[in-house]
Amino acid sequence: MSVTRRAALAALAIPALAQAQPRAEWPSRPVRFLVPYPAGGGTDILARAVADTMRPHLPHPIVVENRPGANGVVGSEAVMRAEPDGHLLLIVTSTHTLNRYAMASIPYNPVTDFTPVSLMTRQTLVLVGGTSQPFSNLGELLAQARAAPGRIAYGATEALTSFAGQEFNRRAGVQIEEVMYRGGGLVMNDIVAGHLPLGWTSTASAIPHLATGRVRVLAVSPATRTPLMPEVPTVAEAGVPGFDVSSWVAMLAPPRMAPALAERIHAAVARAYAEPALQERFRTLGLEPDLRGPEAFAAFLAADDARWAAAAAAGAVRKFE
Repeated sequence: MSVTRRAALAALAIPALAQAQPRAEWPSRPVRFLVPYPAGGGTDILARAVADTMRPHLPHPIVVENRPGANGVVGSEAVMRAEPDGHLLLIVTSTHTLNRYAMASIPYNPVTDFTPVSLMTRQTLVLVGGTSQPFSNLGELLAQARAAPGRIAYGATEALTSFAGQEFNRRAGVQIEEVMYRGGGLVMNDIVAGHLPLGWTSTASAIPHLATGRVRVLAVSPATRTPLMPEVPTVAEAGVPGFDVSSWVAMLAPPRMAPALAERIHAAVARAYAEPALQERFRTLGLEPDLRGPEAFAAFLAADDARWAAAAAAGAVRKFE
């Protein structure tokens, strides 16, 4: 047989050989959940709870890595530039889409430059205050804020909590000053210590501090009360009509991930969600599961982006420098 004929036959055999090879398993090495916010906040707490539950069912460990910076952009960009092999995954909040409209520029498109894997939770935001402050409910806060514009401050951590604070000011007709923090855990620490009067944060960040007796929840952000805190009024109920803000947490992968791999990773997340122990941790931590797979999450993400685009066009989103 000639060399040319032998080479041609070998070339024809390559596709068949490739089909006969077993597909690469996931994971083939440790998996990293990259949280682009500081440790101790609600997103970090959720990521660690899910990672803890997934670990026993996978052949390699899951490591949670915090890489904060630029409102979540630093860590998100790192994942966007990674290989789409499922070993580096991004855990983000709805700030991920809001950043496109709240920041002067970001180095990626938050919808098209990532692969949707799992919507994980819907998150209620809460307005929390220190029990040492001279107001014990939202009505008293509003009265003081109107009497002394600019004398009260709230903590925010990223674009969404900043939006909640600005939207509250706009709808209530008050001037409460914003102080930006690097994470929800830091906001709560300063409220507990009495250094900060108010903060907008997630239930997951706030609930662990309620037992100290130094923090109270003044109101919740959605249009309806949350079953996590059924006794706490909504902002709208407590005197600011039309206020309705909520968040979400989700898992994204680098762009161009194979759909089958995204589904496989989502299935591993879904298996963790079926564990009673994780369900109990969700209840304890004040997390509201809302698990959706790649296709449903992709549609949700596009709708969320359109919602923020409309809010920005209406002038309701403040630009960060």
